[in-house]
Order: sequence, then structure tokens, then C-alpha cells
Amino acid sequence: MSLSEIKKEIKKQANPKQAVILQRFFKTGKGEYGEGDIFYGIKVPVQRSIAKLFKDLSLEDLKMLIHSKVHEERLIAAFILVDQYKKGDDKKKKTVFDFYLKNRKGINNWDLVDLSAPKIVGEYLLDKEKDLLYKLARSKDLWEKRIAILSTQTFIRNHFFEDTLNISEILINDKHDLIHKAVGWMLREVGNRNMQTEEEFLRKHYKTMPRTMLRYAIEKFPEKKRKDYLEGRI
Repeated sequence: MSLSEIKKEIKKQANPKQAVILQRFFKTGKGEYGEGDIFYGIKVPVQRSIAKLFKDLSLEDLKMLIHSKVHEERLIAAFILVDQYKKGDDKKKKTVFDFYLKNRKGINNWDLVDLSAPKIVGEYLLDKEKDLLYKLARSKDLWEKRIAILSTQTFIRNHFFEDTLNISEILINDKHDLIHKAVGWMLREVGNRNMQTEEEFLRKHYKTMPRTMLRYAIEKFPEKKRKDYLEGRI
């Protein structure tokens, strides 16, 4: 299991036509959020298979992979880290968590965040102090902010909503639509488990929160109630 071997396997799966589609989808043009990102055009199930083959890759090699210019190499590194965290003992989990945070500059697109942050950062902090997430939420970096809110998905699944709501308030006036979508999504996840808690938050903020955030948050509401929120009749 070596860096050169996994890179060779990844490149072998490249699909140039798919790469063109993905580079448009992930906004890699000048001035866009994924500017300069390089794609090989490998579908996620194939990436997961590669990650499984190289699940014991060393942290030294994973560090190189997670800072790659190639999107799929970074995502595969994230998948391997998730697997090593899940299967590790307490010492290993702490090591993976620390490694993830130290190398979070490589977690720099929404899929990378969404498929790893809840399963590493969220899981590790579930029974610990959450100060780190509030620090990340106040960052100027788009992906650190998304890591902060997405990590709370793990708390939501365990019926702990306070941190999701608090971080949503920090991010409620953010300018980026990827934050609007992430916050709205997590509020919807809260509502899936406790509608009253979500609505208490929405009644306080729905008239001033970004429209996209609101739409995501109320997506599964009954049609009449959804329209009432959108038209300011609550």
C-alpha cells in the first residue's frame, strides 16, 4: 500500500468526458468556488472501492493525497480517513480527528465536507466540548464554515439540536449560497426529528434569513404551511 500505487489506480479509472461534466458541476471556473480544481472524472462508487482497497494507507501518504490538486484523490483520502476513524480505537480516533483538522485545507469542496465532516469531526465531538465548531463557524473560510454546520448533523441524529441552532444563527447572514443551503438542510434535519424546535427557530428568523436557506429548511413542510412561510404569513 503506497502513495504511488493508489495514484496509479486512481488515474487508471479516469474518464475525460465525465471530467469535463464534473468540472462544470463543481464550479471550477475563474472566480467560482471550485476555481482551478482538477477532475479525473471518476464516479463516487468507484472512488469508494479504491478507498476500500487502500484503507490502510499511512497518514504520511494520506497527507500527500489530501493536498492533491486532483479532486478525486482528495475525496478518496477523506473516505479512507472516515474508515480509519470508524474502525479505530479511542487513540486512533483522536489521531484521525487531529490529522483531519490539521489538513482541513484539503477538504475544500462541498462534497468533501459533507461526506467526511459529520463522520469524523461530528462523531469525535459528540460527547465533548464544541468550542472548535463555533471557531470554525466564525472563520472567513467557506469550507471551514461548512465543516462547522455539517458536523452538527451527527448531533442532530442523536437528538441534540442546540449546537445546530446556535451555529445557524452565527451563519444566518452569510453571503454564500453554499452556506445558505447547508444551514437550511441542517434545519430541515432538525425538523425531521422535532418540528417544534425547527419552527421556533424559523419564526424568529424566517423573514430575514436568505431565501435559499428558508426554502431548504421548509422543503418538507405541508404545502400550505410552506407557502405561508414563503409569503410571510406566519
